[in-house]
Amino acid sequence: MKFRSRVVVPFLRVLAPALLFGVALVALLERDLNRGSARMASAANAPRPPDEWTWNLPPGVPAPVVPADNPMSRVKFELGRRLFYDKQMSGNGVLSCAGCHLQSRAFADNLPRAVGSTGEIHPRSAMTLANIGYASVLTWANPNEKRLEQQALTPMFGEHPVEMGLAGKESQLLARLRGDSMYRALFTSSFSGRAQPISMETLTKALATFERGLTSFDSPYDRAKFRRSAAAMSPAATRGEQLFFSERTGCFHCHGGVILTGSVNYVGKGTADIEYHNNGLYAIGPNARYPADNPGLAEFTKRMRDNGMFKAPSLRNIGVTAPYMHDGSINSLEEVVAHYARGGRLILSGPNAGDGRRHPNRSPFVRGFVLSAGEQSDLVTFLHSLTDSTFLRDPRFADPFALNQAPRR
Repeated sequence: MKFRSRVVVPFLRVLAPALLFGVALVALLERDLNRGSARMASAANAPRPPDEWTWNLPPGVPAPVVPADNPMSRVKFELGRRLFYDKQMSGNGVLSCAGCHLQSRAFADNLPRAVGSTGEIHPRSAMTLANIGYASVLTWANPNEKRLEQQALTPMFGEHPVEMGLAGKESQLLARLRGDSMYRALFTSSFSGRAQPISMETLTKALATFERGLTSFDSPYDRAKFRRSAAAMSPAATRGEQLFFSERTGCFHCHGGVILTGSVNYVGKGTADIEYHNNGLYAIGPNARYPADNPGLAEFTKRMRDNGMFKAPSLRNIGVTAPYMHDGSINSLEEVVAHYARGGRLILSGPNAGDGRRHPNRSPFVRGFVLSAGEQSDLVTFLHSLTDSTFLRDPRFADPFALNQAPRR
C-alpha cells in the first residue's frame, strides 16, 4: 500500500531551526492540517510554548492523572495524533490505530470483535478511547495494563492475537520514522535533549499523550449536569436518568462517577478504583462458565471466582459504540436493557447455551428489574443523551493526513 504525502514537509524545510523548539511547529501544524477549525487557527496565530497544555474541562470535572515521566504538551499530542492515524504503524502498512478506533464511533468501532492488520479476528471488541486517561485499568480483563505508555506495546507487538503485526519489526519501524523529515522534527520538538529522540519509549509516550487528551464532556447530560443547562436533556432523558441512578435498576453501581464506570482515577482522588463484574452473560455447561477462550479476569488470575469477570466500560458515547459487551454479542441498547432487566441472558441452544442467572459469580447488582415499556424507552433515551456529538467531529482529534490524499512516499 502506498502512503500519503504530508502537507507540512515544505514548511519543515524552511523553518527547521524554530521547529526544534516546537513553537513554530505547533503553529504550522494547526494552520495547515486543521484549516477548518477556528480554535486551531486561533492557536496558530498565538502559539503557546510546546509544554503548555489546557484540558478545557467543564466546571466540576477533575483532570486525569498524568504520569510524571510523560507530561502533556501540545506538540507531543500532535505527534501522537499522527502516529495514531499512520498506517506505517502496522507491520504490513494496512492498518493504523485509528483502524479499530474510529472518531465517529467515539474511538471504538462497529464490529462485534476487532480485526487485526492480518485479518485475525480478536476475542474481544475494541473499547472506546474516549476519556481513556481516566481509566485505572485499560482493557476488558487484563489487570496488568494500567499505563497507556505500557498498553500501546500490546497491540503493536502482540501475537496472540496479531493486531498491528510489528513483532520482530521494531528496527524497521524506527528506521521508517527516522527517515521521515516530519517525524524527525516532531520527535525532536517533543523530546528535546535526547541523543536519539525517536525510540520505542518516545513513540509510546507520544501515542499515550494523544490518547490521554481524548476528553469527552459535552453531551446533553454533561451540559445539564456540569453547565446547569436544564434544557439540554429532554423530559424522557431526565426520567431515564432518574431510573439509571435509582436502586430500582442499580445501573449506577457499576457505571457511576465522572466517566460512568467503576474503574477510574483522576487528580485528587487518592486511590484508584479497579472493578470487575460478571454480568450474567453466559453460564455454559454444568459448571456454568464463560466460553473457554474468553473467561475474563480468570485468564490472568487462574481463579474460578474470576470467571466471567470483566471491566464495566464507560457508558459515555454508548449510543455510537454498538454492538455491546466484551464480545459484541448484544446488538442494541434496547437489548442491553432487556438483558439487565432479566438479570442475565438466556441462550437456548448452541455451544453457549445456558442461563446467565445461574453463574455463581454473577454480580449482586445484576439482579433484574421490572420496567414498563415507557420506562425502558426513557432509560434508552438517557443512554443516548450521553453522546458527545462535538467530540465525534472535533478536528483536534481527526485524521491529520485527510487534508492531503496524494500518495505518501
